[in-house]
Amino acid sequence: MNKNTLLTPFAIGRIELENRMVMAPMTRNRAGEGNVPTKLMAEYYKQRAGAGLIISEASQISPQGMGYPATPGIYSKEQVDGWKQITKAVHDKGGKIFIQLWHVGRISHPDFHNGELPVSPSAIRPEGQAFTYEGLKDFVTPRALETEEIAAIVEDYKMAAKNAKDAGFDGVEIHAANGYLIDQFLEDKTNHRTDKYGGTVENRARFLFEVLDATLQVWDSSSVGIRLSPSGLFNDMGDSNPTSIFNYVIDKLNAYDLSYLHLIESLIPLDNHPQLIKDVAGYYGKQYRGVRMVNGGFTKETGHEAIASKKAELVSFGVPYLANPDLEKRFEQGAGLNAANKETFYGGNEVGYTDYPALV
Repeated sequence: MNKNTLLTPFAIGRIELENRMVMAPMTRNRAGEGNVPTKLMAEYYKQRAGAGLIISEASQISPQGMGYPATPGIYSKEQVDGWKQITKAVHDKGGKIFIQLWHVGRISHPDFHNGELPVSPSAIRPEGQAFTYEGLKDFVTPRALETEEIAAIVEDYKMAAKNAKDAGFDGVEIHAANGYLIDQFLEDKTNHRTDKYGGTVENRARFLFEVLDATLQVWDSSSVGIRLSPSGLFNDMGDSNPTSIFNYVIDKLNAYDLSYLHLIESLIPLDNHPQLIKDVAGYYGKQYRGVRMVNGGFTKETGHEAIASKKAELVSFGVPYLANPDLEKRFEQGAGLNAANKETFYGGNEVGYTDYPALV
């Protein structure tokens, strides 16, 4: 492969990507009233349509799935209409865009739920604080979902997938990473259940595959991706035997012929966590026979190396795309990168959002 591996075309299913650079999902907290996507968001995504693929910021599948201020949803007509302007803007620029489907589970606060508790597989309070409209507040102990409630959440995912199709997306990514609801079912630090959703790896993975199967009733498998964080500690996560649960999940995913598997490398040193795999793509990627996408602090050089060494077919970039709307052009020309303003990552207006300069 040549030195411009990241800039070579690639196909995921029937979707032709102009390059192998993916804009990673990044929460930006700029949705409007009713968690409706805005015109400003459309401008933001349009500016970055040169990515081979855009994965939208995480979007809650229901009011119950919300855990942060001003995050967009994909469960109301108004939200679907808001997303339509975004998908049109991206498509008009020749881009491709998937939406990331999200339920935060316990990583929420009663402030978002009219005083009701957030839900989770088990009533285990996460360490840390929730971002609310009134500032940081300590996490609370969530309410454990009753077995009979889970089918309704699976149906929420299915309806969100339908709404995503109506909104004009090219596909969907199921967010099963970073300590949110699906990940909470997978890992035994957060799943102490004794019903069919707890205990064995098969049982803990059941919810993920029910969500996937429901989504595949709406979308062809070549338009569905899944994101996993096998060595993730974010949101107070952990598992007593992580390779066991994630080996099981990834082996089972091989039967689905998905658009891609999106694997997150840990950005936290794992020296004190010997049970966690340091090279996620190198270890888990070997097990997956489909298209692999990797994420986690990659640069032009390390992204190329991941593809050239056959650890992955696609590389997703977060902060570099946040600060450089024409990142793929900068990589192609060897141009410098804009510095990211961390003060404007979450919430606000166009400052630090749509005002990053592109190359002339």
